[in-house]
Amino acid sequence: MIQLQNISKSFASQELFSNLNMKLNAGNRMGLVGRNGSGKSTLFKLILGEESEDSGEVIIPKHYKIGTLKQHLTFSEKTLREEAALALEEEMKYDVYRVEKILFGLGFVSEDLDKDPLSFSGGYQIRINLAKLLVTEPNLLLLDEPTNYLDIVSLRWLKNFLRAFSGELILITHNRDFMDSVCTHTMGLVRKNIEILEGNTHKFYEQLALNDELYAKQKVAQDKKVKELQEFIARNKARASTASLAQSKVKQLEKMDRMNDLAFDNSLAFEFNFKESPAKVMLEVEALSFGYTPENVLFKDISFSIKRGECIGIIGKNGKGKSTLLNTLAGELKQLSGTLISHPSIEFAHFGQTNIARLHPNATVTDEIHSANTKLSTERVRSIAGSMMFSGDSSDKKVSLLSGGEKSRVMLGQILAREVNLLFLDEPTNHLDMESIEALTEAIQNFDGAVMIVTHSEEMLRRVCDRLVIFAKNGAEYFDGGYDEFLEKIGWEDQGESGKARERDHLGGDEVEEKVKATPKSNNKESKRLKAELVRERNKLTSGLKKRVEKLENAIMKLEEQLAIQHEELIQASSSGDSASLMELSKTVGQNESKVEELFEELEEEQGQLDTIMLEYEIKIDEI
Repeated sequence: MIQLQNISKSFASQELFSNLNMKLNAGNRMGLVGRNGSGKSTLFKLILGEESEDSGEVIIPKHYKIGTLKQHLTFSEKTLREEAALALEEEMKYDVYRVEKILFGLGFVSEDLDKDPLSFSGGYQIRINLAKLLVTEPNLLLLDEPTNYLDIVSLRWLKNFLRAFSGELILITHNRDFMDSVCTHTMGLVRKNIEILEGNTHKFYEQLALNDELYAKQKVAQDKKVKELQEFIARNKARASTASLAQSKVKQLEKMDRMNDLAFDNSLAFEFNFKESPAKVMLEVEALSFGYTPENVLFKDISFSIKRGECIGIIGKNGKGKSTLLNTLAGELKQLSGTLISHPSIEFAHFGQTNIARLHPNATVTDEIHSANTKLSTERVRSIAGSMMFSGDSSDKKVSLLSGGEKSRVMLGQILAREVNLLFLDEPTNHLDMESIEALTEAIQNFDGAVMIVTHSEEMLRRVCDRLVIFAKNGAEYFDGGYDEFLEKIGWEDQGESGKARERDHLGGDEVEEKVKATPKSNNKESKRLKAELVRERNKLTSGLKKRVEKLENAIMKLEEQLAIQHEELIQASSSGDSASLMELSKTVGQNESKVEELFEELEEEQGQLDTIMLEYEIKIDEI
């Protein structure tokens, strides 16, 4: 196992970790989450020894091998065989069969070994790097955004591969569905430390919210107690008769482990500005064809319409024309044939992969957002900039000083500034973290206009898309149904066992099989029975806990009411100089305050158990 003990790490004035502790057990597959800039990649570098910790210790067992998959695909050799052999250690450099065995296991065939690595599709280039990694026989895989630039088919293959990997894994990815389907645990960088929970990201964030809620309640109670102590000290420290009692309260206050305010990371806030339109059909596409030359046609005679409130997803392998279709619909490319018909009231916004180049290097963030809608006030422009996490002075930064992710947020800010009723979004989740992707997904769901989106996120496709345009072997086809219906009725071509199927795939071919997969119909009666059984089981487990939680809450409220009365009586006794009553009341108040603390500790434990059981059964019920 790997252990991180009391790790602290800072860069300049920014503290990333403070006394961070972590233990990775055998067989654990950890999904590492956290906001952009929270230190996920730095944590990898500490484990790999590429960065040194300011304090603490990284403990790695002897002979424990760690492998990491590089984000960027760079190949130096002319053949697949030679490229993969680079991974062999010096004493094994002639044992090329070791590499070939792994390559064949990853779907390559003998004929592939003498081909240029660059001739393979992106998904197979990832496999080449995986082969180079696996030949070192690592115990632990550290994968930092391995899903970047992969299409859905490649993502599905990588998902299955990682599920079958027998060693340990720590995975960083903004693709929530991918992480949840691969990992056994979720590990989050939260407030300069690490939280680990068995289960998926949904369970992790729900538990985090529950923990924060409980912490906030405890802090309110503590703040109230601190205020009462401070007021008591202020009233009684000057009187000789009560000075010693006030001093004891001072000591009590000094010994108290004060709870800090919870620090929350900034999140992107999306709210598209809908322009009213009388049109029900926002865009009509008739027999649309495009090719850079008449001989090289990417899609031909595709027809569909998109209505108000609808979202159409554009899916397919990389390099097939998804972005080209969106650019054609946005009028940035001229079609070979076909027509685009829209109502005069239609206003669209286009988030494109190449649109970053249109930002002016010497303009500021606010300049670019204002340029999208010159009618907006300075206050509104700064508000939009703030929603894109450019607050204060950062909104006056020049575009030339921004990272790629920051420039993407400026482009999204421009779209938020405009009044639109039709959105064209090409991979808008690139450079966004999980929380920001969730905010964008909800904004698309709440948008009153129409949306066409290119995305490789299966979760987003499921949540927002009503219909699809599928790029298959022979161009683009319209599919009247959602993503799950597509998987059920057509499905992605499996990256198959036959050499011909692999040959087509790695050379860039793609094919959607025209067949309906036989799937058993769900038994609603059985589902209801199973759900009812789980509910009964859950209620049996939680009944006693709920009663104890309610009893503890009532006891705390009753004691706090008594304490409020007793504090008033203390004040009266202090004012009247009744020393005997003052001493007796002080003793009673101290006992009751201690009792409240004990009850809060019990409540925290009982509530934690209750929340865990409720969440577990909620997930079980949802899965039926």
